[in-house]
Amino acid sequence: METINVYKDKLGHVFEDVEKLISDFEELVPDQDKVVKERLKNIKEREVEGKTEKELDDYLKKGGVKIE
Repeated sequence: METINVYKDKLGHVFEDVEKLISDFEELVPDQDKVVKERLKNIKEREVEGKTEKELDDYLKKGGVKIE
C-alpha cells in the first residue's frame, strides 16, 4: 500500500466541512421517531376524529408514517 502525506491543518478543515454537512443533513431529515411519537400522541389524546383502525391508519399515512 502506498503512503500518502496529509497536512494536519488541511485534514482539520476537511473534518470541519464534513461535520457541517452532516449537521445540515440532519436538519433536512426530520427525526422519524419524533414524528411517529407525535402522531401517536395525537391519537391517544383524542385529537384525531378517527374511530376505526382504517381511519387511524389513514391519519398516520397522511402524517408521514408508513404503515405496513
